Amino acid sequence: MISLIFVGVRLEQQFGFWKVGLVYLFSGLGGSVLSVLFIRNGVSVGASGALFGLLGAMLSELITNWTIYTNRLAAMANLIIIAAINLALGILPHVDNFAHIGGFLTGFLLGFVLLIQPRFGWLEQPFGGKTKSKYTACQIVLLVIALLLAIAGLAVGLLMVFRWVNGNDHCSWCHYLTCVPTSHWKCDN
Repeated sequence: MISLIFVGVRLEQQFGFWKVGLVYLFSGLGGSVLSVLFIRNGVSVGASGALFGLLGAMLSELITNWTIYTNRLAAMANLIIIAAINLALGILPHVDNFAHIGGFLTGFLLGFVLLIQPRFGWLEQPFGGKTKSKYTACQIVLLVIALLLAIAGLAVGLLMVFRWVNGNDHCSWCHYLTCVPTSHWKCDN
């Protein structure tokens, strides 16, 4: 909940309720899809995938709008450290790291699509000249690539879920992403 307050409120103030709400909603969906593909013996509930989506969106927003930040490296390091610590906690038993990873990736891609700050205003040219785009070419390229990857990823993931594909059959080491067995706990179920 603290992450939601710090990250969600900042993003909502900067980009508005609808854009951040869409990132939150679809990140939760992306996290749930990846979770269903890999966790077959249990049910996972919670908003952590959507919260990780906000972290991913904040990271992509930082990359897209790199030049407008004054403490760029500090902001980047802060986001990466927070995400890494939370992902590391996800290797404990009964924590669904697949929802975290799926939500983060979905939010990261959607951040390039929905959380773009315009670099330039619409510049009116004298005597009816052409107007200059308010987005850079890099922002537009990132938007198109991220949109295509997000749509393809969710479509393929949902298709695999509806066909009852078990992700563990295709990735023998992926189960370690959500639980690493130690002498203190087991990762059977």
